[in-house]
This record gives sequence, C-alpha cells and structure tokens, in this order.
Amino acid sequence: MTQIQNSAAEPRPPAVLYVLLLATLVLPSYMVMPAFGASGSAGQMLAVGVFVLWLVLSGFGLHNPMPYGHPGRGAMLFWITASCASYAAMFAGFSGGNDPAGRAAADRWMILLVAGAGVTLVTTETVRSVESVKSITRWVMGGAAFCCVVALIQFVVRVNPMEWVSTLMVGFEDNGSGTAFQNREAFMRVAGTTMHPIELGVVCSMLLPLSVWWGMFDASARKWVRIALPALLFAGNVITVSRTGLIGLGIAALILVPYLPALARRWAVVVIPCGAAALFVAVPGMVSTLFSSATAGSSDASITSRTDDYPLVWQLFFERPWLGLGPGTWMPTNAKDIFDNQYLLTVATMGAVGLAALLAYLLAPFFASLTAAHHAPSDELRVLSAAVGAAMLVAAVSAGTFDALSFQTFALMCPFFVGLSGVVWHLVKRQLPESLHAVLTPSASQKVREGKSWTR
Repeated sequence: MTQIQNSAAEPRPPAVLYVLLLATLVLPSYMVMPAFGASGSAGQMLAVGVFVLWLVLSGFGLHNPMPYGHPGRGAMLFWITASCASYAAMFAGFSGGNDPAGRAAADRWMILLVAGAGVTLVTTETVRSVESVKSITRWVMGGAAFCCVVALIQFVVRVNPMEWVSTLMVGFEDNGSGTAFQNREAFMRVAGTTMHPIELGVVCSMLLPLSVWWGMFDASARKWVRIALPALLFAGNVITVSRTGLIGLGIAALILVPYLPALARRWAVVVIPCGAAALFVAVPGMVSTLFSSATAGSSDASITSRTDDYPLVWQLFFERPWLGLGPGTWMPTNAKDIFDNQYLLTVATMGAVGLAALLAYLLAPFFASLTAAHHAPSDELRVLSAAVGAAMLVAAVSAGTFDALSFQTFALMCPFFVGLSGVVWHLVKRQLPESLHAVLTPSASQKVREGKSWTR
C-alpha cells in the first residue's frame, strides 16, 4: 500500500483510506456509476477496493492481520456470518426473496457489507498510534466541515451546492435517492452532502465527540479551526431539525463529558447551555420547533408511521424467525410499509440471528471503547476512547429511529468508528502494562514481567 509518512519512522495509514473517508463525507452517495447501480457511489467503490487490497495483501502473506483482533472485529465477523447465512438461505429457496429483484438487492447488501469490512479492517490495522489517529482525523474533519458548510448554505439560502458538485462528477448519475430539503413546521430541513436530514444529524452527532478530542489535543492545527469544528458540527446537527439528531447530541455529551479532564468538564457545563442560548438567539423559533417535535408523541405522523410497522414486522418474523427474507430484500410497494427502524428491518430480512449480530456489531465496539477509556493511562487516550464509544452508542440508538444502513454515509462512517474502537483497544492494551510498572512495587513489576500477573 502507498503510505503517507510522518516525521517518525512509523508509517501512516495508506493514502487510499484518507481519500475514502474524505470522499464519503464530501461526495454525495446518490451520485453513482450506472454500471454499478446503487453500489456505484465513489465512497463505496473505494471501500470495496480497500477490502480487495487488504484481502490480496493478507492472502499473499504481505500483511498479517492476526495480531489486530479486538471485540469490534469479532462482532463484525458475527455480522458478516449472519448476513451470509441469510443470503445463502434466500438463494436456497428457504425465504421469499428469491426472485431477480430480491437477488439483486441481496447482492447490493453484500457489497455494502464488504465495503464496511474493508474500512474497519484497514483502519484498525494501519492506524497504529495516536499521531496517526490525529492525521486521519484532520481529513475526516475537513470532510465534515465541507458537509456542514453545504448544509448551512442550504438552510440559509435555500440553494443546493451539491447540484454544482454533481455536474463535476463525470461518469456519475443521480439515482434519485437524495433528499436535500424537507419541510418541518416553519423550517426547511437540510441534508448537506448526505442523502437525508436524519442521516446528517446522526453523522454530525457521531463526529462531534471526535472533533472535541481533536480540538483539545492536536496542536498542529490552528486554534480557531479546532474551536470552530465542534461548533460547526453542532450547527449542522441542529439545522436538520431532527429528533434523532437531538438524541445523538444528548448521548454524545452523556458519554464524553465524564471522561474529559477536570477543567474541560467545567467548560462543558458552561459551553453546552451557552450553545443552546446562542441557538435560541440566532435562529428564532428553532428551539420551540425542536421542543414541539420532540414532545409530539402520537400526534406526529412520522412517529405513528413507525409504530404502525410493528404488526407487519411480527408477522414477517413469525413466518421466518431465524434468517428472515434475505438481507436487503425488503422492497415494499406501499410507502407506509417502509421500516424507518434498522432493527425492525433487520428482524424482517435477517431474523433473530441477524438482529443479534447487528446488536453485537454496534454495541461491542461501544463497550470495548469505554473499557479502553476506563484503563487509558493518559487524558489524550482516555478522551479519544470515550469519543469513539460515544459515536458507537449514537449509532446504536439512532438505528432504532431510521433504516440507518440504507444510507451510505452512515453505513461507511460506522465501520470507521468500529475500526477506531480496535485502534484504541490496542493502544491502551499496549500502554497499560507500562502504566502499571510506574505504580507497582519492584516485586510486583517483576511478577508482571514474568507473566504471573493478571495482565498476561
């Protein structure tokens, strides 16, 4: 792999990973190469290429993936196995999706699965230091800044700059799956470079804790940039006018703030309410709109349309309880039967096995990251681990509010954070014995070196 070198001898992650993450956040996923259909977005094709490159290098013995195991990778393998089992059951005729349209949809699902695996594996196995995390985070923050600036232009001017970007993507076509604007009460919800306002809100919520860590510890970036990025991500979340986005912000704060250094926690107590007050002043009516949408309950059609899905899901589950209809094969003709809930969609298409695998895929990296945060020997590594854990919990909760894996920006950023959970797991695992040596007595340290301690 082509490597971007840092000042030290240690190589940085491959250049293609930087480009992949930037493309995922900057280029719209609804622009696809016609020959590849819905799987032909720039980000997904790059991710598949990354997986193929990883597979070739590992297969020919040029790279050894064995030392990089972590809970997130185990959960990812469970998720892949469950998808493959459901896919095989569909092709064997055990489910109802074995028709040309169903097989094509299942193929697209498997391609997306391969793309996500490529992002996770290459992230964990090539990002081997905190400096490398900072390096790749700069590119991610650059893509996030572009996405949020586009969203602000959409919100303020009611113009979609992505139409201009799309004209520059020669060879790509709009497959019509993007929703740049959507009304909610007095406001126009916007999507930035993503496919839908909800997706933008979730992605901003996932990236916000990482931007806080980056702003605190990456001294190589300009100070005003490090301060502006979290504010920009907060603004990008809010202008989606999304309940899911608000929940994501709450989860991000709930997980990240307790792991901040003492001074930063005090600042958080000031900054969070000030941010809400600034929102109230800068955008009249926004706070009341967000509050009313969050407390609408059964009077909101967007909520009742989700709860009305439960009877149909139960019916589909009892018909094929273990492996479902086949991954990605639910294509309702009635818009009311679209499942705006990834867990319900997984139950219908992959059964109980798929649901268990999805929960493991989203929650195992969360618990692994918090475990790393608890044992991290430095503030820098502790906050990074907590930021990754916060992103994964945002993903897990948000998956219950929309069909998350049908949206490619989310579907590729989530594996990136699964990969980062492996990075922090290994960084803490390598540094933990060193921190123990510093506080243990000489006799206890000798036991650690001899392998008589629990750390072995």
